[in-house]
Amino acid sequence: MTNVTSIPSAREQAELLVAGCDHVETRAELEERIASKGRLTVKFGIDPTGPFVHLGHAVVLHKMQQFVAFGHRVILLIGDFTARIGDPTGRNDTRPPLTDQEIAHNMRDYREQAGKVLDLGHSDVMRNSTWLAPLSLADLITLMSQTTVAQLLSRNDFAERHRAGIPIALHEFLYPVTQAYDSVVMQADVELGGSDQLFNFLLAREYQAHAGQPRQICMTTPILEGLDGVARMSKSRGNYVALTEPATEQFGKLMSLPDEMIPRYAELAAFRPAAAVDALRAGLRDGSVHPMEAKKDLAAEIVALYHSRAEAETAREHFEATVQRRETPRELREIPAGDWRTIADALTGCGFAQSKREAERLVAGGGVKLDGVVVHDPKRPWDARQPAVLSVGVRRFVRVLPRSEMA
Repeated sequence: MTNVTSIPSAREQAELLVAGCDHVETRAELEERIASKGRLTVKFGIDPTGPFVHLGHAVVLHKMQQFVAFGHRVILLIGDFTARIGDPTGRNDTRPPLTDQEIAHNMRDYREQAGKVLDLGHSDVMRNSTWLAPLSLADLITLMSQTTVAQLLSRNDFAERHRAGIPIALHEFLYPVTQAYDSVVMQADVELGGSDQLFNFLLAREYQAHAGQPRQICMTTPILEGLDGVARMSKSRGNYVALTEPATEQFGKLMSLPDEMIPRYAELAAFRPAAAVDALRAGLRDGSVHPMEAKKDLAAEIVALYHSRAEAETAREHFEATVQRRETPRELREIPAGDWRTIADALTGCGFAQSKREAERLVAGGGVKLDGVVVHDPKRPWDARQPAVLSVGVRRFVRVLPRSEMA
């Protein structure tokens, strides 16, 4: 438990907590609420739209951990019910609703993954299906009556779709309504999230006022762009770094960042102080800092947050050997050959592809090698009678042993 004698004053807490946020509604309310109430209820919702918690989520989780350190009640809300609706934020089409099976699969390891950043021993985890699933149609009508269509169409994404004639399904309007109702049920004092969630957070303030509750303080953090440096980091776009990926995979992915994104990731993924980020940006600009070395230092720093310094250093050495010097790793994962007929079968059997179609795409891209030789035909027979090194790209290698050698 946090030692209360070490907790800063309300003003000091507010100053530290708003640092790094791009919008706070409002700082004065935050300071006053801490002073009057002491221990706040802080909410962060995450929908299980994919199986991974990634670096983009970690930006908000890091801010949540600051609240934990000050002794506040922090709640990680798993949106297992709102995931059925689908968050329309930032989309120009209707997100397909997830099935119960997809949601259950995706959220299976969320707690463990969030625990890479958040002290779950001093945090709570809830699911919004607990109160949203039992709502009756009469309850839902009451909630919807508190919001006008004009309000919902004032959201940028809805407004743009409406102007462009892109369909908006009625169920999409339910998303901000149900998210706002979460705050009412939880009696949230603070809601944290990415800057794209501000409309939903502000709507929750209105719902809380209607319920006779104090309005929550809305705190948004910048959105981390994905590895392409353009679109936001997203599981659906595949431009993410998951918190639980192997150290070598994390390092290799981070090395694919565009050079101009190095300071951005130093700030939002490595959590370097502003002065250090400014110095890095200046060094890259005047040439005193080499982008490749800066990127390797940054990748190692981020990997160490989710693994260890030793694993980060090993991942760096692996990258330098396999990518920069084009060497085959000395230590390779070894697996027995399966009942494979083709290279495509081998790629799926080794876990490099989820399907034969994906395996065919990997081969077509020229990134598949067998014992260092590029494979051009996914239907090439798998007839290796000796240990063979199968690789995809410059980061993924495996030594396949004939089944007789595994006996």
